[in-house]
Amino acid sequence: MAELIFHEITQDTIPVVQYFEQQIQAGFPSPVQGSFGDTIDLNRELIDNPAATFCARVIGRSMVDDGINPGDMLIIDRSLKASDGSLAVCFIDGEFTVKRISMRDGVLYLVPANKNFPEIRVPDESNFVVWGVVSHIIKQVYK
Repeated sequence: MAELIFHEITQDTIPVVQYFEQQIQAGFPSPVQGSFGDTIDLNRELIDNPAATFCARVIGRSMVDDGINPGDMLIIDRSLKASDGSLAVCFIDGEFTVKRISMRDGVLYLVPANKNFPEIRVPDESNFVVWGVVSHIIKQVYK
């Protein structure tokens, strides 16, 4: 199972950074017309409920086909309700893991996004809880 390293969110965790007002084209390039504006508070942009929000760094490769790689930072909101298809941090039998939630024929499954990892059927007798729902993924794309 993929491991997670948890970090508590504080007001100083995510800084205020400069905000580029021009939208950036992901298709054909467009002329630059914007400029740097004010600043943007990433706490306000990424965190809806600070008291129920945590960060965790991903260790493991079970979710790579969903674009979640080792070293990525998950923002997890414990106040969100998980539903079928949610990306969630789950606690099962003493371990944390991040998987997609799937309910089929009354049976709960934790579904990886890597064909080399099996689905986890959650038996009724297991010690299981959806710990929180992943609201954002922060990736480092350049070192």
